[in-house]
Amino acid sequence: METILLVAGFIVAYLIGSIPTAVWVGKWFYNTDVREKGSGNAGATNTIRVLGIAAGIPVIIVDVLKGWFAVWMMRYFIPAGWDQEIVIYAQITAGVMAVIGHSLPVYAGFRGGKGVATLLGMGIALYGAPVWISVVVFVLVLVATGYVSLGSMSAGIVFPFVVVFYYKISNPALIAMAVFAALFILWTHRKNLLRLWKGQENRILYRKNKNDDNASS
Repeated sequence: METILLVAGFIVAYLIGSIPTAVWVGKWFYNTDVREKGSGNAGATNTIRVLGIAAGIPVIIVDVLKGWFAVWMMRYFIPAGWDQEIVIYAQITAGVMAVIGHSLPVYAGFRGGKGVATLLGMGIALYGAPVWISVVVFVLVLVATGYVSLGSMSAGIVFPFVVVFYYKISNPALIAMAVFAALFILWTHRKNLLRLWKGQENRILYRKNKNDDNASS
């Protein structure tokens, strides 16, 4: 029964992550499928590029909340008395399921975004303060360069160092997750990294409608 309850929690986390915020906002309020314009990604960055900041703000808020809620709600699926180490593993798994849901949403033909905002929400729930340092790094790099992709990658690279060396978190699962998050962000932004190297990456304020695959989330 405990295993069934745990698996049910992971499925719920995936379904929560699958909420295609960018797709629904675009279709319901702008009669536009953001996956057919701009980068083709169903994330906040592409929503801002295609539809503007007013559309992008609710998208990023909901996408962050998806990751946070997936971790938080696991308390109702974890049997009382479980060891804290096991609880953390279960919460991490739920958060990862939400990120997978965002990237491969069952409600939107498995065509989603890169999952950065949902990963951020997961991180806020699991780590707290260390995540906000990475957010500051993201904002500083974005303001300085105008590149969301560069800001995301910079924040991702900094994060595990902040977790291990500044906050001295020793839990193996949390350290592993921090490293995974950095690698995940770099992997999903590999094309952006190549364009940055070639000087072909577009800044966030540059809006266009052709498929350039520049979105960060």
